[in-house]
Amino acid sequence: MADGRAGGPGLLDGVLARGPVREAVSDAAWLQAMLDVEAALARAEARAGLLAPDQAEAIERACRAERFDVAALGRAAADTGSPVVPLVRALAAAVGGAAAEHVHRGATSQDVMDTAAMLVVERASGLLLDDLAAAADAAARLAEAHRGTPMAARTLLQQASPTTFGLKAAVWMSGLDDAAERLETVRRDRLAVQLGGAAGTLAAFGPAGLSVLGHLADDLGLAEPTVPWHTVRTRVADVSSAVGAAAGVVAKPARDVVLLAQTEVAEVREGGARRGGSSALPHKQNPIAAVSALACAARAPGLVATLLASMVQEHERAAGAWHAEWRPLSDLLLSVGSAASWLADCLGHLQVDPARMRANLDATGGLLLAERVSEALAPAVGRLAAHDLVARVSAEAVSAAAARPFAEALLADAAVREHLTADQVRALLDPAGYLGSADALVHRALAAHRARVAAARPSR
Repeated sequence: MADGRAGGPGLLDGVLARGPVREAVSDAAWLQAMLDVEAALARAEARAGLLAPDQAEAIERACRAERFDVAALGRAAADTGSPVVPLVRALAAAVGGAAAEHVHRGATSQDVMDTAAMLVVERASGLLLDDLAAAADAAARLAEAHRGTPMAARTLLQQASPTTFGLKAAVWMSGLDDAAERLETVRRDRLAVQLGGAAGTLAAFGPAGLSVLGHLADDLGLAEPTVPWHTVRTRVADVSSAVGAAAGVVAKPARDVVLLAQTEVAEVREGGARRGGSSALPHKQNPIAAVSALACAARAPGLVATLLASMVQEHERAAGAWHAEWRPLSDLLLSVGSAASWLADCLGHLQVDPARMRANLDATGGLLLAERVSEALAPAVGRLAAHDLVARVSAEAVSAAAARPFAEALLADAAVREHLTADQVRALLDPAGYLGSADALVHRALAAHRARVAAARPSR
């Protein structure tokens, strides 16, 4: 199947290539990043006195992706194992004159590909961070709006005890903020230029090698490494780990939405434009944004594994391992960027049904408050004895032979009646009275999110 990134939208791109990251990792984006490296290298060499400024300007003028045939470069790359070799020849021809002799001077193909990869990551991750921020903001709005909306917490997919939808959304928001902060750190501190020349010694630059390296890093806005990292791929690993972790964080609220939107639960539904239809069932309106976010995020672990496996490299230049990074790095950014874009859409249009949440809270006749009843009995009978007593009554309440409301089962038990009145039992089984620090936790999470918004985003 053709890759839609090489031209127009592909057959699967509507689901798996949503949002702005698609263009940032396209073939054209990679080509422009490679040309940006070549132009910056020429400027750095001019600053170091290795070529005339007008020659650097001539090279820079030619470094426009639209001037080159991506498909032709791709075909020619098969002869050398890198698209840099045919690009250098094509660029030199486009530059012409004496300046053409200085194209790619002193660099090796991996210098250009690795630095271009860092530029692609820098540009694409900025867009990914925008979508993570949009999803976190949407979660923050839900947390604020529903900080007092009680619902059933679920552990191991079973109802546990009461919580609030606001706290659930605040947890989503905090996870998204954490993932974004980690990615921002990697983006700020771990993206570095690559320049070492044929064997990592900068020999072709003579005594100006370190000067050219410093100027190149300054020009491109990337870090200057202590030594070339041709075969030490921790920078790529850091990127892949941070982006992969973001995929997991995005998938968590998407999974929750899918579960909460089930017909039998029906506590949320996706809003916005009519979509999510079935090819067979006219009544269906699936939570397609959440489903698509999950589909995109599910690709991340395998791509991260491929990038980590590529860290094992030989001597001063690996035989294939660094080549193996190109496509999965792009695919990882694309997949997670798409997942974040889908999640921002999902949470931004999510419709919440507090009445249904309350109905589901009441569906077990108060069993969700069993822990609270046990805590109330503990001072009189002991903590373990109280736990065992309430567990026995709970089992009786749901048994096929004697199914009845939990409150009725409690009051039918002599050991419970000895310590709790009917009014006390009814009060204990009110979900709104057993939300603990939920509101305070939401308040704290929202404060942290707002502080992050104020402090972090202007820096980008």
